[in-house]
Amino acid sequence: MRIVIAPDSFKGTATAAEVATAVRAGWLTERPDDDVLAAPTADGGEGTIDAFAAAFPDAERVPVRVTGPAGDPVDAHWLRLPDGRAVVELAATSGLPLLAGDLRPETATSRGFGEAIAAALDAGATGLVLGIGGSASTDGGRPVLEALGLDVAGSDTAGLRPLPAGGVVVLTDVVSPLLGPTGAAAVFGPQKGLAADRVADAEARLTEWAGRFPSVDPATPGAGAAGGVGFGLLVWGATLVPGARAVAELLGLPGLLDGADVVVTGEGRFDAQSAAGKVPSVVLALRAERAPEARALLVAGEVDAPLDAFDAAASLVVLATQTTGEPDDALRDPLRFATIAGQRLARLVS
Repeated sequence: MRIVIAPDSFKGTATAAEVATAVRAGWLTERPDDDVLAAPTADGGEGTIDAFAAAFPDAERVPVRVTGPAGDPVDAHWLRLPDGRAVVELAATSGLPLLAGDLRPETATSRGFGEAIAAALDAGATGLVLGIGGSASTDGGRPVLEALGLDVAGSDTAGLRPLPAGGVVVLTDVVSPLLGPTGAAAVFGPQKGLAADRVADAEARLTEWAGRFPSVDPATPGAGAAGGVGFGLLVWGATLVPGARAVAELLGLPGLLDGADVVVTGEGRFDAQSAAGKVPSVVLALRAERAPEARALLVAGEVDAPLDAFDAAASLVVLATQTTGEPDDALRDPLRFATIAGQRLARLVS
């Protein structure tokens, strides 16, 4: 049989490429004659660069030192694709994991992301693919634009670098507007440590910032992504797209699914939000389009939502509990249990 394994990263524990490789190894121990393809993917958040690197072996990781979310220098990298485009990941330059639990809701900055974009342009990038999931800040993307030449007054776009000839595609996994009860401050601010009594102040700052650019609609779906970095990139002239679907298309996943007998997808936590444009839902949709007869399987760190759309599923937490008696072993050694998950799922289709 032909098996396609297309998970997202298990954020904070394993990359999508690592998970796909582990599941594949487990599958092949049970069914060594199957044609098993590891096709890791992403939604624009943590692991986006790794997914592109796995799909394009000739891509080059280019190191860069930028301002981290706490204001200190951090070492990161961007990815030069064979066609000259650059992939830049906000999570790697300005993301929550870089704060190591020391949340800074009032002062965290997205500047390093803009510095990495500028570095890619300086190196001759012909186009940009920007993943903006996993941010630590709620700054409206102003520091990103300042790193790209915005006048310090914050409203003169004449100083901004021109877009590269190949354009700028922004991958986001949310459709939130910049402002309002479903916006960057109200919904995502508290997730970044913003106290309830400070949300109104953050909202006021974002409202003032948006007012400087009347030609850009802050209600645009995705403008509130990454604490408003989505809005900042709209000011620059970039195009926001649903991250998981766009990444799948860019990586050629639809074509890889042609002729598949089984499609395996996954993510760290499968819950009610997974149906809203996350990797598993997109892989399911592509499977329905390209391989409707293929069985759909899920591997997840935890499962907290109905599995009606899948023929079978494996939870790493459940496997760890069954194997060692310690559910936390799934976090400590996810690839061990991802391998077991691949083996168990392979048995189900025998």
